[in-house]
Order: sequence, then C-alpha cells, then structure tokens
Amino acid sequence: MSILVASDLTKTFVGGDGGVLTVLDGVSLNVARGEMVAVVGASGAGKSTLLHLLGALDRPTRGSVTIDGDAIDGLDEMALATLRNRKVGFVFQFHHLLREFSALENVMIPLRIAGRDEESARTRAAELLQRVGLGARASHRPAELSGGEQQRTAVARALALDPAIVLADEPSGNLDHMNSERLHDLFAEVSRDLEIAMVIATHNRSLAARADRVMMLEDGKLTETTAVGESVA
Repeated sequence: MSILVASDLTKTFVGGDGGVLTVLDGVSLNVARGEMVAVVGASGAGKSTLLHLLGALDRPTRGSVTIDGDAIDGLDEMALATLRNRKVGFVFQFHHLLREFSALENVMIPLRIAGRDEESARTRAAELLQRVGLGARASHRPAELSGGEQQRTAVARALALDPAIVLADEPSGNLDHMNSERLHDLFAEVSRDLEIAMVIATHNRSLAARADRVMMLEDGKLTETTAVGESVA
C-alpha cells in the first residue's frame, strides 16, 4: 500500500524579470509503508521544493499529493497543519531544537501540542530517545550534545506522533563521517522496524546506498536510477 502518492507535481515561480521558472515539471512518486526513497540531484535542482510539496509545507502549481489516504488538495491552512502534525515527521539539515529545553523536552513538544498529558508525553519521548541511542542524554540541552546527538534528537522528535511518513532534507549535511554513518543506520533501522515510509533528499552516497530506491531529480524531472557513484551531488 502506498503511504505517499504524488502525481504530476509542477512548481513554478515568477522571477524578478517576470519570467517563469519551472523547478518541478510533472513529478510523480509513490512510496510504500516501510520504504526508504533517496532523492539525489545537484544543488538547486529542487529537492527541498519537492519535500515541501510532499509534506504539505507548500502547494504545487499543478498536481496532487495524498498522504496515508488523505488528499491535501483544497485543504485550508488549518487543515493542512493538522494533517502535517498527525502524519508527517520532518528532519532538516539543521536540527531546529529549542536551545533552552532538554533533549527530552524537545521531543515532548509535538506530543504536548497534540494534546498528550505531560506524563504520557514524557514516557513516549523517553522511549524514543532510548531508541535513537540517547537515553542517557535525555536531560542535556542541545548545546551539551554533539552534532550527531542533536540530529538524532531531531529524528526522535520527528517520530513522536508515529507519523505515516518522514521527510528528511540533507539530514547528515553538517555531520562528520562517523556521526553521519550512525545517523544513516538509524534511518534505515527506523524505516524497516517501524514500517515508516521515508523520502530523504541527500548528496551523501552512503545514505543513498541504504535506500530501497534512489531517484534522480534533474531538469525538473524525477527518474529512478540504479547507480550511486562516488558523489551524488
């Protein structure tokens, strides 16, 4: 069963000179439960734009997106926000943790916003931090965590509400090799064990190699590729 169905996604922007720039041109993508898809391509190819459309952070110029059976077409901003909160987890290149809160409290935030009581939210957050290998670091604030630990905390936060799909944009872009590899292993493990669909935009060939499928975004078109070379930039 496809958790994510995107059909004929097109995104255009009007430049300062009045000209039309087409970033995505008729992109379609289906992602099944427990499937990890890597999207590769040059910087500026539109990978982030694609993730924003898939996660209902932006609207396409043309085309449709359905997340776990819910079509986003025609939804107002409040309904879109509710859909995102319930069904989509995001992991960005920069972790966006709140520096004044501990790792545990950062993971609790989406749970509390969703209406969970404090005890339930705390228990769930602790379980997730344990899963990503940070059970002993739960009380530490972001400044007291390494870059890899901060990003794994962000993964735990993305998983807090048991999303149908996780979207990650260059998640290891700021990490050293060792921390990158640990994060890559975590993504593969979470996708497999929790049966969560994932779409990950990345330049990292090691992360792309762990995916079930690798898609190349080039000239606004998305095509499947079997080769992951020395560089996917």
